[in-house]
Amino acid sequence: MLQIYCSPACPPWNQPPRPPFDAALTYAQQRETFGRPIAEHQAIQLKLADMATRLQAARLLARDAAERKVAGLRCDVEAGMAKLFASETALELAMESMRIHGGVGYTTEMPVERHDRDARLMVMGEGTNEIQRLVIARGLLARAPD
Repeated sequence: MLQIYCSPACPPWNQPPRPPFDAALTYAQQRETFGRPIAEHQAIQLKLADMATRLQAARLLARDAAERKVAGLRCDVEAGMAKLFASETALELAMESMRIHGGVGYTTEMPVERHDRDARLMVMGEGTNEIQRLVIARGLLARAPD
């Protein structure tokens, strides 16, 4: 997918935060409680479904911004939406992944601890989410007919 812009300090917002989801999915299939994988528990299934849905939505927002850029159209609003949603999704997915992992998710033995730190940077990198909201709102107002 086309990367519109992202500095080296910020994970690319147009590559949605898949590692926390993958880690949670794998762990849920391997970890057992009460004689069965935790992935069979309804509460874990609900978390995984929500994580996958947000991941796909972030991917589609980034694709829309990239397609507008390739078509030669303005994409500042769409890029802001994609960055905002992807960064908040990264934070949510990291948190849910840590919850699925339980106490071991907070240790440096598991990659989800690093995913959580990376997600926090994503929310602040390339402009805080509050700034992204201002960019989006101002772009929407500029596009609106009088």
